[in-house]
Amino acid sequence: MAQELVLVGLSHHTAPVEVREQLAFSNGRLEPALRALVALPAVSEGVILSTCNRVEVLACGPSGDEVAATLPQFLAAEQGVAPDTLQGRLYTHRGREAVRHLFRVAASLDSMVVGEPQILGQLKDQYAVAAEVGASGRVLHRCFHKSFSVAKRVRSETGIAARAVSVGSAAVELAKEIFDRFQDKTALLIGAGAMGELTARQLLAQGTGTLMVANRTFERASDVAAELGGIAVPFEKLGRTLPLADLVIGAAGGDGYLLGLHDVQEAMRERRGRSMLLIDLAVPRGFDPTINTLDAVYLYDVDDLEGVIADNKGARAEQATLAEEIVAGEVEGFYRWLDGLDVVPTVVELRRTFDAVRERELARFLAATGAALDPRLRDEVDSLTRAIVNKILHAPTAELRRGSGRDQAAYVEAIRALFRLGRDADPDEEA
Repeated sequence: MAQELVLVGLSHHTAPVEVREQLAFSNGRLEPALRALVALPAVSEGVILSTCNRVEVLACGPSGDEVAATLPQFLAAEQGVAPDTLQGRLYTHRGREAVRHLFRVAASLDSMVVGEPQILGQLKDQYAVAAEVGASGRVLHRCFHKSFSVAKRVRSETGIAARAVSVGSAAVELAKEIFDRFQDKTALLIGAGAMGELTARQLLAQGTGTLMVANRTFERASDVAAELGGIAVPFEKLGRTLPLADLVIGAAGGDGYLLGLHDVQEAMRERRGRSMLLIDLAVPRGFDPTINTLDAVYLYDVDDLEGVIADNKGARAEQATLAEEIVAGEVEGFYRWLDGLDVVPTVVELRRTFDAVRERELARFLAATGAALDPRLRDEVDSLTRAIVNKILHAPTAELRRGSGRDQAAYVEAIRALFRLGRDADPDEEA
């Protein structure tokens, strides 16, 4: 049965961080959500992508209309968000546009930072979770693995990655507006994930004097600190560590804020008014936004970084055009495969139908002639009828296999209708 792909979601293009964080799947909530997704009657397969910049669901089912109607309701209900909150924020892509969107996301063409490599790793990780719980099947398996190869082609065949501006470098640009030098500054990294580690590396490259690393798992903090030449600090001692930090990078989300207004007020009292820069990379946000009301405290979240990054987009426009051409070609390649899923069973069923007619009519002929027909002549009649069937079927099956896209789907539908494939027919109807 044909499957239609539908993608529903929101991103930094359509929703601010305070909306995105309400839909974010974190802290072990992805697996049960995937099971709930494929339990929906309209959905055959599904994958959820949840990052700091987007929350998207790609699913497929026999009826694209039903899948498209189901996914927004699923997102709102699963995260306990009022539908009005999502009004005008969600986008829906169907068919080729859904596949094109996924390929662009994987190739980092839809990212806040075009060309950044982190999104591909996140995509692979979250697809792996869907595969592990049995939420993805034949169609999405092919679709996601094709997206991975598209990303590889874009990275190797264009200069888009070389021209990428990372979130880390954008954070450095913001830091330069606050501090005139880094050598005497201390940075605190809260959360030891890839994005936070990359940002810390960018700051160290500017000559930042000391780096402290805090993580819920102290062992992980120790590993990252050792790799970066920093100092691991216990997570439960953040309050005592915070006054030492000039720059604080938050890369760990949770159900509540890691740092509140009172925490930073206390730290600033000990700092005697010396400036503090906080960069919150997490979604949901880890730092209370009201922190920004304090004197000499500068708090930026992932949306604030977009303005810094936007200045560099022009230099990547030409490379992005080349990347879009790669994506377009790969989308058509995927759909040739997807459309072909219906071709093979149709060809097999068509041949089986014609063979059944041939054998039935041959049996009637032999029954009528009885023993009068020479066995050698019987074999020749059998071979003749087989050859006739092969000749008749050659042209339609060749056209079916040669067709592409909507033409191929139309051919399949027409042949199945004309020859009543898949229906219970009266065996004597043709007589």
